[in-house]
Amino acid sequence: MSNPAIINDRLDELQQEWEEKHLKTSLRKMPESQDEFSTVSLKPINRLYTPRDIENIDFERDINFPGMPPYTRGIHPTGYRAKPWTMRQFAGFGSAFDTNQRFKYLLEHGQTGLSTAFDLPTLMGYDSDHPVSEGEVGKCGVAISSREDMEVLFDGIPLDQVTTSMTINAPASMIFAFFLATAERQGVKWRDIGGTLQNDILKEYIAQKEWIYPPRPAMRLITDTFKFTAAEMPRWNSISISGYHIREAGATAAQELAFTLRDGIEYVEYGARVGLDVDEFAPRLSFFFNAHNDFFEEIAKYRAARRIWYRVMTERFKAKNPRSHQLRFHAQTAGVSLTVQQPINNISRVAIQALAAVLGGAQSLHCDGYDEALALPTERAALIALRTQQIIAHETGVVNAVDPLGGSYFVEKLTNELEEEAWEYFRKIDAMGGMVEAIEAGFPQKEIHESAYQYQRAVERDEKVIVGVNAYQMETNELGEANILQIDESVARLQEERLAKLRAQRDKAAAQRALDALKRGAEDPDVNTMPLLIDCARADCTLGEMCDALRPIFGEYQEPDF
Repeated sequence: MSNPAIINDRLDELQQEWEEKHLKTSLRKMPESQDEFSTVSLKPINRLYTPRDIENIDFERDINFPGMPPYTRGIHPTGYRAKPWTMRQFAGFGSAFDTNQRFKYLLEHGQTGLSTAFDLPTLMGYDSDHPVSEGEVGKCGVAISSREDMEVLFDGIPLDQVTTSMTINAPASMIFAFFLATAERQGVKWRDIGGTLQNDILKEYIAQKEWIYPPRPAMRLITDTFKFTAAEMPRWNSISISGYHIREAGATAAQELAFTLRDGIEYVEYGARVGLDVDEFAPRLSFFFNAHNDFFEEIAKYRAARRIWYRVMTERFKAKNPRSHQLRFHAQTAGVSLTVQQPINNISRVAIQALAAVLGGAQSLHCDGYDEALALPTERAALIALRTQQIIAHETGVVNAVDPLGGSYFVEKLTNELEEEAWEYFRKIDAMGGMVEAIEAGFPQKEIHESAYQYQRAVERDEKVIVGVNAYQMETNELGEANILQIDESVARLQEERLAKLRAQRDKAAAQRALDALKRGAEDPDVNTMPLLIDCARADCTLGEMCDALRPIFGEYQEPDF
């Protein structure tokens, strides 16, 4: 075996020779285009990476083979050679009738999983006919106020034959109750249902700002779903811990990685506090990351995430089940990167971002529609986004090898650096007492605000080019008003009529008994609220009624001034 010292000496000689004989000459003839090169996260990038940059990496400890700890190269030994990722296009607009048709359209064209977008009133726990819902019903997602709406949403779609993801957080337990009551009406057993409930309230306080209750009672609802799904639904992911919205708010890649995984740690700790064994629920935790513009930084982020989570679960929580050690994640291309100017350019952005997610080992993927900077995606845009995934899967050859960029000096160095930055954030948050305490102090919020500000300054100084925005501008607009999906107020009127009819025809006494039982159960910390919420759904209580029943007991969250 060669002596490492001799190899390193020779490497130093070769690099010095390259710099003296080749680099200096090249720079004199053709200077580099800018003083500093950096990622989208404003992370400086060196000109060249060599074996020197990864000399402290131990292959078995830090990289290893696919499907082996620490899972840097992926959780499956064969990558996508057995089957590609789940193509889970995010969809939801207007009424449940409208979205049901979009679901069926996408499934007919090769989509392999459903992902549901809800409108703003639903996300905030209000019925469509509540005064604060006016002007927002069905506009940014589907309006769901009752079990009946949920039944329409999945009409003709057997819930045991397609996996379903629901992007809902503050009222996640209530929407989940509607979903389970719908499955019962279909004759589907809960144990046979696969899918994911986003159910991640911590990132709402950090980034997306759609909350109802304060952190601690909100965490109680989440641990109740952990207990319920662990006992009743072995194929269901009880939470999707989401970095996506953290990144959309302006976080760097390292901040997205750190705050997302530290949220995950918080959920595991809260689950353990209520008496759950880690291996009872950790195998069904999933993650949701952004796929942003900087190709290599994103790939390194996903690889670092798997390695960090393995170390967290084995060292911090002593989990025994290998499934608890494996980070599984969904990715979505970066909505914040889409531009109103020259929107057709967004097709290229989305394709490159999706490719990074695939090379990083995503288990499922959503591609944004090119027109989403203007409105919800049209049918044409949604089909192009789905076809983008299918082209990557079937035409590019990226499924042929597992982790094809593993061993790249640049990628391995970036993976290490992102991991180190995440651990540093963990140390700071642990010193504050945990993620709930850090959120209450405004720590992650302020970190993200500063990063977003610095990036915007870089754009305004033209240090970061956005094609069509601060460079290569054009006056033309490829999309006219007629080509934008517009949701009018007829959806709100339809919802008002349906809710009035539901309240008039239901067993009012049964609905009130279910709500009263929910209130009593919420007052007792030893009672699991999920079965009570399901009873409410069966009794045709509405979303708003269920959420309102808990407001006097749990309180309502008001964000402090930081």
